[in-house]
Amino acid sequence: MNYINVLTIAGSDSGGGAGIQADLKTFSALGCFGTSVITAVTAQNTMGVRSVHGIPSEMIKDQLQAVLEDISPIAIKIGMINRAEVVQVIENELKAYYHIPVILDPVMVATSGHRLIEPDTINQLIEKLFPVVTLVTPNIDEAVILSDQEIHNLDDMIAAGRKIVGKGAKAVLVKGGHLAGPVIYDVYINGNNDPVVLESNFIQSKNLHGTGCTLSSAIAAEMAKGNNLPAAIKNAKDYIGKALQFGSSVETGKGNGPLNHFFDPLKLIIQ
Repeated sequence: MNYINVLTIAGSDSGGGAGIQADLKTFSALGCFGTSVITAVTAQNTMGVRSVHGIPSEMIKDQLQAVLEDISPIAIKIGMINRAEVVQVIENELKAYYHIPVILDPVMVATSGHRLIEPDTINQLIEKLFPVVTLVTPNIDEAVILSDQEIHNLDDMIAAGRKIVGKGAKAVLVKGGHLAGPVIYDVYINGNNDPVVLESNFIQSKNLHGTGCTLSSAIAAEMAKGNNLPAAIKNAKDYIGKALQFGSSVETGKGNGPLNHFFDPLKLIIQ
């Protein structure tokens, strides 16, 4: 017997709602065993990010080698990479693993507006990781940066997604949660450049912290369980919708709280 091993390479969120913490919760909730490589430590809570401290690249390399040599992942999620040298480390260490699903969530700006990435790192992400990962999952703000265009509506999302694929990504999922409206649109585009528009109902909630991290890690978990990419995206979106719904009325901290990752079959104890 073996667990379904999934690796996350991302930053740590001291508030527990995003980053490594959200990824590991998601893996567990979806029946997978999570391992982790921490790229940065953030001091943050539901009110925002106070500071970011990058883990030395040699330590990131050592974490990667320690996990990969012993616990082979079936899928990998990559989140916050805030420095160019970290991109190089990840590219070198994952060369033997690009035959498995690798989901890249290009974390650039926190929900609070705090910038989480150095400008030169963006070009390194595009050049070195876009061509080899399975899927890139930018939100609206990240898609604006990656595509060099403004996004105000669904047509803009499609155009931006096509530009990101044009920059070398095999497939992209542009997440539309930041656009106001009763219906949320996400746009999936693969190498064929044909957009698939995915609709979901808007869920009123202030507890949105970690939504992007959770979605990308859920896609990785679903692919590790044997689903193809379109099915994994659908299942992950269903999971996110329920995690948002069941977490919408929970008070966690004074600001933007997290999702309820363990709504089913386990439930958080709510007092």
